[in-house]
Amino acid sequence: MTAERAPKTEEQQDRRRGSVFGRSALASGLVTGLLGERLSDSLDSGGWVQVAGFIVAVVCGLIWAYYDIPVALSRFRQWRHGMPIAPEARELHAAAEEAEQWVIRLGTGTGGMAAAEWFSMNEARLRELLLTEKARDDTADDLTRICDALEVWYLRRCEPGALLELSEFLAAVAEATGRRDLTELAAARMATAYRLMGDLEGASTRVGVSENVATHSRTSAAMTTRRHVERALLHLERAEQAPTGNDRDEAVLNARDRLGDAQLNRPDPDLAAEVAISINLAIVHLYQQDPENALDHLRTAAARATATGDISGHAHALELQGVAAWMQRSPHEAKGWWEHAEHLYAEIDEREGRARCLQHLGSAEVVAGRFGKALELLERSALLRQSESELLTTYLEAARRTGKVPAVNPDPDPNPTIGWLRRRLTQLRNHFS
Repeated sequence: MTAERAPKTEEQQDRRRGSVFGRSALASGLVTGLLGERLSDSLDSGGWVQVAGFIVAVVCGLIWAYYDIPVALSRFRQWRHGMPIAPEARELHAAAEEAEQWVIRLGTGTGGMAAAEWFSMNEARLRELLLTEKARDDTADDLTRICDALEVWYLRRCEPGALLELSEFLAAVAEATGRRDLTELAAARMATAYRLMGDLEGASTRVGVSENVATHSRTSAAMTTRRHVERALLHLERAEQAPTGNDRDEAVLNARDRLGDAQLNRPDPDLAAEVAISINLAIVHLYQQDPENALDHLRTAAARATATGDISGHAHALELQGVAAWMQRSPHEAKGWWEHAEHLYAEIDEREGRARCLQHLGSAEVVAGRFGKALELLERSALLRQSESELLTTYLEAARRTGKVPAVNPDPDPNPTIGWLRRRLTQLRNHFS
């Protein structure tokens, strides 16, 4: 992301001046010493040039010491007290490069499994780098790239608490460096975290903050698209909470309008963004009891995801195709889509996606009265789960008791199932930051 540079802070200028004076002291000592020797030989000047060079070198050395010795003493005190010393900027840069490369593979067919393993092993190291490296003008971009990579990881694992912490850290970096573009991104990221935690008012406020500080840089289209999508998801959350009627219908229509705005503002070409928008438009149609139009969007999403090697997006589309088939009273077809999606999720080790598909399959077995098979599928889903699901608990209890089918039956009334799917399936993997 290209962003505006803020004026350097007084501390940064001091450090930079100190380094310049340090180099000047060494250069002056070498150059004037050499010239003094040559001139004293040729002019028999008594070495006055050497004396002048020595004085200049001493003065520059004192100025350098004034700026850099306090830093050295501070690091010495940190070492004595066992405090971690901030890593060098090159270490941070190398980590940012590595995280950026791995996040590109996450969810794809070219190294998706390896990328998930890399993030599992390196998440703690990346967070430690964020905590130990001071936010400065020369480190802000690398800190941001690490935050971007971790955001994708936390959204994939459905960890809104960790995402909120990450957003607050990025906001602190923005404040320390005077970077409005990072303030804009941090606020949008906080909105996502608050929405996933169920705080819709907090999420709406953060979207407004992001819009108010927008930089209108060359990345503004991507950020505008992200805000439109976030507002659409907030409207869908409100639709889920509203009783059936005008309020619910209005919220769904508002979500559709915001997604239309997102399509108009989407940076071109950005197939990944198109996949995410198409999936959410399909969910709007599922809310409206219109599986046919939902399938049109899902087929588009699946085709775009296949073209870009995005297995995660492809699996999302197939999972929702299963929901649409269930709404069309085609349980056999629905199970086929869910089985296919579960297989794709397994290829990239996306456990939340696998858990959802196993839950769909298990709940379908409960509805069919095959409680033994249902219990096996639902227990596998529970083992993979990294987030709570009331619906999973409900169906597990029904399967264990081998009793009556739960009241939440997706066949006659698909809305509760669609609402649950919407909460878990429409977490954008931040293609817009």
